[in-house]
Amino acid sequence: MRRRLFWWEVGGFAAVAVLGTLLHFTYDWSGKWVVAASFSAVNESTWEHMKLLFMPLFLVTVVQVCFLGRTYANFLAVRACTALVGLALIPTLFYTYTGILGYHLMWADIAVFLLADLGMFLLDFRLLSSGRRGALWEQIAGLLVLWGLAFLFVWFTFRPPVLGLFLDPVTMTYGLPQ
Repeated sequence: MRRRLFWWEVGGFAAVAVLGTLLHFTYDWSGKWVVAASFSAVNESTWEHMKLLFMPLFLVTVVQVCFLGRTYANFLAVRACTALVGLALIPTLFYTYTGILGYHLMWADIAVFLLADLGMFLLDFRLLSSGRRGALWEQIAGLLVLWGLAFLFVWFTFRPPVLGLFLDPVTMTYGLPQ
């Protein structure tokens, strides 16, 4: 059972890496279609890069819960926890390395995304492998966190707060380009 979980996690890591990379370009490829803006990056802000991690993870979670949900009674609670860790890793790693260097590097930005993805799935594997059973309230809380994050990523695409996390360093604007 642990081996099966390992391969599901490897597949999840790969799917998030590939889909997240593709979603970086989807909005432009779609001709700036508003629907595509809901799930893909619309600018170069840190928040939009966090969306590139979360949206594929949300899709992978829907698939994995269908196949693993009965086997791992704590699946949704664990996934919500690891999603929050992965999302926190992106700004933490990005602002740490750019604060040290004073500038950003494309390869380092990609490495930050992949490290957040890897860290998220390694923690996911460890927590799911522990065999700890999740209480019903924990599963409901996990589900609410995941859906809440999905809502926030869509909402803040169209109505971003005026905070540095949402600022596009290229255009110096927030949210969708005008």
